[in-house]
Formats: sequence, C-alpha cells, structure tokens
Amino acid sequence: MRALLSVSDREGIVELARGLADAGIELFATEGTRAHLDDNGLEGVRPASDLTDTNEILGGRVKTLHPGIFAPLLARRDKPEHLAELAAQGLEPIDMVVVNLYPFAQTIREPDTGLDQALEQIDIGGVALLRAAAKNFPGVAAVSSPTQYALVLRDVKSRGSVSPETRHKLAAEAFAAIAAYDAQIASYINSTTGTVFPSRLTMVVEKKADLRYGENPHQMGAFYTDPAHAGGSISAAHQIAGKDLSFNNLLDLDAAWSIASDFRTPTVCIVKHGNPCGLASVVDMAEAFRLALEGDSVSAYGGIIGANRTIDENAARAIRPGFFEAIVAPGYTPEALEILRTKRGFEIVEVPQVDGEADEMGIGRFDFKRIGGGLLVQTLDSLEEDRDKLQTVTQRRPTLEELTDLLFAWRAVRHVKSNAIVLAKKHAMVGMGAGQPSRVVSVEVALRKAGERAPLSVMASDAYFPFPDGIQIAAQAGVTAIIQPGGSIRDEMAIEVADRHHLAMVFTGRRHFKH
Repeated sequence: MRALLSVSDREGIVELARGLADAGIELFATEGTRAHLDDNGLEGVRPASDLTDTNEILGGRVKTLHPGIFAPLLARRDKPEHLAELAAQGLEPIDMVVVNLYPFAQTIREPDTGLDQALEQIDIGGVALLRAAAKNFPGVAAVSSPTQYALVLRDVKSRGSVSPETRHKLAAEAFAAIAAYDAQIASYINSTTGTVFPSRLTMVVEKKADLRYGENPHQMGAFYTDPAHAGGSISAAHQIAGKDLSFNNLLDLDAAWSIASDFRTPTVCIVKHGNPCGLASVVDMAEAFRLALEGDSVSAYGGIIGANRTIDENAARAIRPGFFEAIVAPGYTPEALEILRTKRGFEIVEVPQVDGEADEMGIGRFDFKRIGGGLLVQTLDSLEEDRDKLQTVTQRRPTLEELTDLLFAWRAVRHVKSNAIVLAKKHAMVGMGAGQPSRVVSVEVALRKAGERAPLSVMASDAYFPFPDGIQIAAQAGVTAIIQPGGSIRDEMAIEVADRHHLAMVFTGRRHFKH
C-alpha cells in the first residue's frame, strides 16, 4: 500500500504517519508535511515529487496536480486495463490520501483580512486530491480530517488495510468537506461583491451534537452550527452544568439570549415557547429577575432565563427557589455557580463575549423561514434607536418617564410573536399578548396578564391597529401612552380615541412582525 500525505492542520499527523509506516505502508508527502514529519523524528517519508518527477512550482501553488498522482488515484482496481496502463507508464496505485484543506474559514474570520489574503487560502490541489480519492473509494481511502485518523489506524492495524465500509464513509465525509469548503468561498466572495441575495445561496453548517429527539419524542434531532459565525450566540455557548440540552431547550435558550442581549442596560428575561413572559431592565440583576418573574409568574414556571450581565450571588439566590429549565448568561460568579448547581437538572449555559461588532460571513447575515420545498430568506430585523424619527400624533406628548418605557416596550415587542402587544412600567414588562389572530384579543390578553398593574403602564404594538378598539380598551384599563408603527387607513380614528382619553401616542413608521 502507498499513501500520500498533505495537510495544513498538523494535529495528529505524526501519530498517523508513524502508525501507517509501522504497518508497512509506503508514505509520500508534500514538502511542508514531510518537513514536519522529519522534524518529529519520522524519517523515510518520500517527497511527493518522486511521484511526479517534477518539483513544486509557483511557490507551492502547483505540487500535486500531475498525472503521476491522479492516474494512480483514479485507476479502478477492478479494471485490468486500468492497472495495465498504469504499469505501462511506470506508475503504481496510491491507496490512501490524507489531506485537510487550507484554513480559508479561519483566515476570513481574522480582522482586517483582505481579498488577496483570502484568495491565497483557497486550496486547489487538496480539493482535487480528495475528490479523486473519494470518487474512487472502492479502492482508495480519502482521509479528510484528523478526527478520522483513529478509525483509519484501527482498520490498518486489524486487517492491514482500510475496510470497504470505512472507505465508503470517508468518501461521503470528503465530498461533504469539499462542498462546505466551496460554499464558504462562494459565500465570502459573494459578500465582497455587495450582493445581498445571490442567485445561489451557499450555506455551511456542521453538526455540533446529536439531540435526544426533536420537538417531540417521535422526531429525531441534531444541532448544527455555522463555522463562519462570529460568535456571541447560542451556537458558541458552552454548558457548565445540568442535563443535556434538548431541541426545545436550544430554541428557548436562543430566544432568551437574543432578547436579553438586545438591551444595552442590565436585563433579565424569562422565555416560554419562544416568547418573553417576563422582562426587566434595571441595574441590580436580582431585582431585574424579580421584576421579570412578576411579569407572568404562572407562565414562567418551567421557563428559561436569559441575562445580559454576569449572574452574581444575589441574583442566584433569587433564582434558586423557582422551577426553571435553564439559564443563559455571559458569566457567573463562583458564588452564583455554587448556588445554581444545587438546582437538580438545572442547565447552566454561558455565552462567551465577542469584542465589538463582528461582520457575519455565513448564514448569520440572514433570517430564514422554511416552507415546503424551499426557504424564505430575509435580512435581519434590526432596531435602530433614533428618537428623532418618532412622531407624536396626539395632542399630549409622552412624558420623559413614559417615553423611556415606550422605548423599552418597543424593543421588547419586536421579540414577541405577532400579533404582539407589550405593556410596560418602570422598565419592566407587566403584560404581554402574543400570537393571536386578532390584535384586539392580544390587547385583551396583555391586559388580563397585567391585571392591577395595567394602570399607568404604556403599550407597544408590533404593527398598526386596524381598528381603534384595542386603543379604547387599553385606555379604559389605565394605559397612559402607546407606541405603534401607524399606517392604518383608520389612523385618524385611533388618534381621535387616544385624544379623547388624554393618551399620548407615538408612531414609529416601522413595524416588527414576527411570524
């Protein structure tokens, strides 16, 4: 047997090469890989140029693209005429290639990486080697990742060669690696052209974990992440304690983190089925949690907590008595962790912070909605905070206190499923209506949740009021100010009702549907 080694990631390559050599496999390697093996005491590895009778040229850009390598890879072992032609050319079959590709994704994640630097990290020969080996997997092993080395060595040591089953699996993984690599390149180059929606949208996701099941026990589930993602999200999180995360846990953890981290001031939210049932922004995290819990303590049962600041001992003591599935935060003090770890089965998740605003290169640039046979793709729904764009449409302008609560509610309502209504008071959500087909019903649900806390609260609506009935019942319940997009043909009726009840109402000119 003969093997060709050419790797950019040197992890585990010395151990693999030594194991292959001990099994009597003749080794060839490109210059960089061969020098690394020689430096680590592995002598006798022949240069790849021995297969081609030519040296590397163009600074290493061309080193393996040669019939002396590709004919031995592509010759079918079940065709005598192929083997005879190899022999006539003085060539012998190559039975294994060990290749991992230039680190393109890692390079483009580095700050200040230019287009020229990125282009230099586009692998040509390595992709061709893997493709050729994988195409001919009935006779050739295409080893594309250090994670596969142990399996290859186990086969070689036990049977003297790589088993047909392993070669089959390696081929599938090699083609997936090539496809992902090309997709990353296409996505990056598309982004440098300024094209938002290219004719072909390429995406790369890698499996991070198998899950116990999907949304329901009869469904299978897995967690995939985007390797080009800039971080600062659930995909980059690590679990500190608790049982394994489930499909539904991850959905709600993502919602909890996204909501809490959308606020600049210290914030705690409690999420149930993707919606915030509690939300508060105050300096003290323990107080923020208590206010969030008061938002809807019944719905909060079994929910997931999100925070955008480190959880301290006082916050942990406030959280400790309640029943919650999990918590996600950017950090925990040692005292807080000691307390939270005593909650049986409680999942503690930490999201590492990223410095500044990182540009997204992969699917993080988009929001997706799946429909049968396809995807709907849109840019992210960002919220620009510009008070100058707010239009007061009523006779009474909001007070400063009302305005700060209106802005809090407006940011919160963006994260609630449409039709969405949020009631807020003193930087805390006191009532929420979500996912109702009728907007007035969403108002009624929010008011019912708020109960005696509704008077002197403010109200946010993610879209305009098609009829003034929702404004009418809010005013009767004691709501003092409203923020909404405006744009209904009945806006004048809505303004007239607000004026009649001495409400302040502000139009934003932008809606935030969330289906």
